[in-house]
Amino acid sequence: MRKVFLGVSTVLLSDGRTTLLTDGFFSRPGLLRVLAGRVRPDRERIAAALRRFGITSVDGLFVMHSHYDHALDAPTVAMMTGARLFGSASTRNIALGHGFPVDRFTTTDQVEIGNFRIRVLPTLHSPGDLFPGTVDRPIGLGARARDYRTGECHTLHVTHGDERLLIHASANHADLDGHPAGTVFLGVGGLGKQSAGFRATYWDRLVRRTGARRVVPIHWDDFTRPLDRPLRPMPRFADDFRTTMRFLGEQAAIDDVELTLPTLGEPL
Repeated sequence: MRKVFLGVSTVLLSDGRTTLLTDGFFSRPGLLRVLAGRVRPDRERIAAALRRFGITSVDGLFVMHSHYDHALDAPTVAMMTGARLFGSASTRNIALGHGFPVDRFTTTDQVEIGNFRIRVLPTLHSPGDLFPGTVDRPIGLGARARDYRTGECHTLHVTHGDERLLIHASANHADLDGHPAGTVFLGVGGLGKQSAGFRATYWDRLVRRTGARRVVPIHWDDFTRPLDRPLRPMPRFADDFRTTMRFLGEQAAIDDVELTLPTLGEPL
């Protein structure tokens, strides 16, 4: 299975016949627009990203939760790639407001697409959620960032042949004992600002209890920078990436787990 990190919590999985994508967030509007203006999908940036990463068609696009850095581009990417869109009721309202055809949207907890079996598991957003709540009516293309409220948070458990992996976008605890995974795409946004005890519990539940042998940090990059510029961590006022990576490195060494910081667009 080919696995590619495409920024924030956008991850591409493909076996050559079937292609899955999480979030599909490529517009990455700048900080001033996010704070003071309105956000909308940037079709030129989306098209450029799809060309750059060789994405011509997608079979299933899964939205992890409904904040703008997860859900803003998803309906547009799904329309441009022919994907079926999966997500919560809040994501459905975003899709409807963006003109996405309702018959290609699915709210489900389990689905098989090609040789992939996907379980959609409930989880929690990381502490300090800036835009909690749900999206209760369709919102248009020019909505404010704060209109993209969390909705339900999801973790994906993906099985393909003998391979199992988790894509866990939000840095909060989850009880995933019954869902073993060899690889965990581990959301670390905000983790460096949490207590040492919180981080220890997070690692225990997401890595030790799932039996993971490889951890791939995601949602660590500054998503207000466009993809044509090098990725860099979130600024210090928002997160403490050095503390996060030091912690992950120490735990990986203790548990003999491979820690891989992904490179944008390069298969793992």
